[in-house]
Amino acid sequence: MKNIKQLEIQRQGLQTKLDGMKTQEERNIMGQFSTPIALANDILTHAKSVLPTKGSIRFLDPAFGTGSFYSALNNVFPEIRIEASTGYEIDEHYGKPARDLWSKTELNYQLADFTTQESPESNDDKYDLIICNPPYVRHHHINDKKEQLKAKAFNSANIKLSGLSGLYCYFMALSHPWMKENGIAGWLIPSEFMDVNYGQAIKNYLLHEVTLLQIHRFDPSNVQFDDALVSSAVVWFQNKKPSKNHNVKFTYGGTIDKPTDEKKVSYDVLVKEKKWTRFPLLEEREESNVPKLSDFFAVKRGIATGDNKYFILTKQQIESRGLPLEQFRAILPSPRYLDVTELNADVNGFPDIEKQLFVLDCNLPLDEIKLNYPELYIYLEEGKENGVAERFLCKNRKVWYAQEKRPVSNFYCTYIGRSDNKDKKPFKFILNKSSAIVSNSYLILYPKPFVEIKISQDPTLLSKVHSVLENITGEAMLSEGRVYGGGMHKMEPKELANVSASLLSDLFSL
Repeated sequence: MKNIKQLEIQRQGLQTKLDGMKTQEERNIMGQFSTPIALANDILTHAKSVLPTKGSIRFLDPAFGTGSFYSALNNVFPEIRIEASTGYEIDEHYGKPARDLWSKTELNYQLADFTTQESPESNDDKYDLIICNPPYVRHHHINDKKEQLKAKAFNSANIKLSGLSGLYCYFMALSHPWMKENGIAGWLIPSEFMDVNYGQAIKNYLLHEVTLLQIHRFDPSNVQFDDALVSSAVVWFQNKKPSKNHNVKFTYGGTIDKPTDEKKVSYDVLVKEKKWTRFPLLEEREESNVPKLSDFFAVKRGIATGDNKYFILTKQQIESRGLPLEQFRAILPSPRYLDVTELNADVNGFPDIEKQLFVLDCNLPLDEIKLNYPELYIYLEEGKENGVAERFLCKNRKVWYAQEKRPVSNFYCTYIGRSDNKDKKPFKFILNKSSAIVSNSYLILYPKPFVEIKISQDPTLLSKVHSVLENITGEAMLSEGRVYGGGMHKMEPKELANVSASLLSDLFSL
């Protein structure tokens, strides 16, 4: 293609202009995050290394946008090798200007919803190379056509997708029948599929329906998209059934072809491993009888109020409104505002911290509240007027202002945090000696009955248990949790429960 460099300069200017005409919220809903041209060129350069050195190429991008991958295709491959190029784009805001930009090229630009298209019947009309950065649309934005997409995904690729799957999962599934036999696909997608439950369907597809070649995971502290906090991976596979002795290359950091870490992992290991992000930085998981936190604790998430600004108040706010403190319970502030790992109680049992917070926790019927607590009744009426009562969590409760029942515990763990290396833990364990409960920015560790009995017999065990929890290595924690863009780590209840805790067995003779 002539003048590809000039067209790319025009494309980048067009991308910036069109992005500026949409709000961040609009782009989030549509999952519109353009691939930087440097990354697009890296991806197409790698594609060249895995495709046959000779022969024509039929190229497809099911989520074309303004065409960074098409630009990179023409930058990396000689024009004589490109037999056909097709792109689909659903959004006219980007589609019409991009179609005009590439109008004098051989591109077959389709301004249409790829998920509604029918794949070519003839293998000759299918594609040797599918490269795509699919829209990162979360599941709650696709409710209106979710069941239709799930059925089509199963028919297209034998993938049984969960209702929690993002739109990118459907794009991968629906693209399968568009691939030629032995064709190559490279998907730039969020790396979360490697760890989350709904991602298991995608992993099953990669293990059983195609031959997975490589997964390159970018360093989460090096976010690939300036306007999206997403930890990204590029997934490479070939459209042929895998052999059972197949090894998959896992790479991390740097670039696809010059990673900072690399490891080959066998098919057998991947079938058993639930968390693929442990590769290549960690070895395969060994079968072990080492005790886990689940042997000593039941792990639950903290309470979700539905609207923290409305339900959580300071003591001063409660007093100024004349609200009854007995209808509130103490709650810890967000982890970012808590700089201690051991919380003592004041004379009232509340956390001995400067800014005490309380969450409304009332189960009384409205007529009883109106009779006995008129100021609280007025406050609840205000909640109705400003829409709090209609928020998702609130309107699905029997009593919209009543909180989840979560007993207080002596042990809490932060749910989210940041870390730039495996030795620095992004999670903190809190020893709580107050009556405070926690929000869902924490996880609650409830001691098993035998642990409770031991602690009641020897209260010094509280500090000893907390010390053991605090000394769990960063590597042990990170290997069970999940990571997002910018080095942000999360830990779900089941993941925390699965963390090894061998030193606790010494305290409780397990």
